[in-house]
Amino acid sequence: MPDAYNIAVIGATGAVGGVMLKLMEERKFPVAEVRPLASARSAGQAVQFAGDDVQVQELTTGSFAGIDIALFSAGAARSREFAPAAVEAGAVVIDNSSAFRMEPNVPLVVPEVNPEDIKWHEGIIANPNCSTIQMVVALKPIYDAAGIDRIIVTTFQSVSGTGKQAMEELFSQSEAVLESGEVRCNVYPYQIAFNILPHIERFHENGYTNEEVKMMAETRKIFSDPDLRVTATCARVPVFTGHSESVNVKTSRPVSVEEVRRLMLNTPGVAIVDDPVNLEYPMPVSAAGRDEVMVGRIRADESEENSLNLWVVSDNLRKGAATNAVQIAELLVTTGVLE
Repeated sequence: MPDAYNIAVIGATGAVGGVMLKLMEERKFPVAEVRPLASARSAGQAVQFAGDDVQVQELTTGSFAGIDIALFSAGAARSREFAPAAVEAGAVVIDNSSAFRMEPNVPLVVPEVNPEDIKWHEGIIANPNCSTIQMVVALKPIYDAAGIDRIIVTTFQSVSGTGKQAMEELFSQSEAVLESGEVRCNVYPYQIAFNILPHIERFHENGYTNEEVKMMAETRKIFSDPDLRVTATCARVPVFTGHSESVNVKTSRPVSVEEVRRLMLNTPGVAIVDDPVNLEYPMPVSAAGRDEVMVGRIRADESEENSLNLWVVSDNLRKGAATNAVQIAELLVTTGVLE
């Protein structure tokens, strides 16, 4: 096993790519070479890694010679175009887009939930949707202990899930509203500042949005439970970073709130923040910069037997994307799968 690995970061100048670089440094991932890759217009820029300026290179099919792991975060179209070239060059691809998530030969992995699935990869491992990741991390201990018959989830997703331009749009629109200026919409179809948009991505004929369809299908795949009943409503809210979710679960057997708290206290990657008397509960501002999935407002659903309500919050740029990808890379190294 090598002492260090050559890592390519595709989309290195984007919001998630930048966090990937930061996290590899924070977590002391054994990096021999980091190769930042991006579009032609970003080539020549410098990104920071381990205290050094590293020049961004243009992403091409020839960019992967000598690369061990390729972390993709440049959108589904680029993943479909360039991931096969990375695999052909001998790299293992960890892809943050939706391009390969539902392919039957591609593992969809959350290390706290289904780490064993990395063993059957054929060169590509998919990172789930950010909102799916935080939900399944929170629900895994309940699923294992009591079973889950149904999940109802409503998400409140920050604009950083769309990217840097969306964050800039929220900032500029907020200024415009506060200063009685003109609100311009470029990223979203309507004003996002001081507003909520009850749709993320395109609508399907059944009335669900693509984000909702992804959450439902990905949850079933990650839990290896094709019959699991899941329904989702996904909304975009005027928050810069951090997704929040209201999750209602119906369990297969009765489980108390106290038991759920005990289970979660022993679950890696979960932080319980649940003290209503002292107004302590998860919020995006407290989740920002953290890798844990924060869970609070744990309470019995008095309208339905064997049912619970949870409030789940996570930094979507970290655990919802970059951290999960780097954790998968760590699994590849520590389990010897990369070899």
